[in-house]
Amino acid sequence: MHQDVERILFTEDQIRAGIDRVAAEVTRTYSSTPFTVVSVLKGSCVFASDLIRRIPIPLELAFVSAASYGEGTTSGALQLNFFPAESEIQGRNLLLVDDILDTGKTLSRLVGEMHRRGARDVKSCVFLDKPARRAVAFQSDFRAFEVDDLFVVGYGLDFAGHYRNLPYVGALRKECYERPRSAMR
Repeated sequence: MHQDVERILFTEDQIRAGIDRVAAEVTRTYSSTPFTVVSVLKGSCVFASDLIRRIPIPLELAFVSAASYGEGTTSGALQLNFFPAESEIQGRNLLLVDDILDTGKTLSRLVGEMHRRGARDVKSCVFLDKPARRAVAFQSDFRAFEVDDLFVVGYGLDFAGHYRNLPYVGALRKECYERPRSAMR
């Protein structure tokens, strides 16, 4: 896997420092407000896990599943596969945590859907923000890092299900995401 990475963008130490900074911001924001972290699966599970362990105030945890890339490299139709129970949304303050803010379509739709289902307030927190790819007007409330318009993998981010377990974030070599998926097995 490591040989497929063109260059490392964020090391393990940089990631830890970025998460510590975001956790402090989230803690200040919610210090006197009950809230629920809603992790957007699958990509944010690594980030969300590390983030919540650095937030020293009470919180609840829920999950939502959204997919838009499938096995490709461009955002396609958004699929919302499951949502938290109504009791985990209605009247609650939610912090949606996602791995990457790219086009903005996924988080924008999720924020709207959470409001539609009765959330009191919905904020968003992303590990990576890629503003060069924004297709809708959306800005995250919290972000760990901004990244250039590169195809990134590692630390929960994948290509066709691979590379999530890299401990750093790297730019994937172009030939890796242009080859057929069958060649990755």
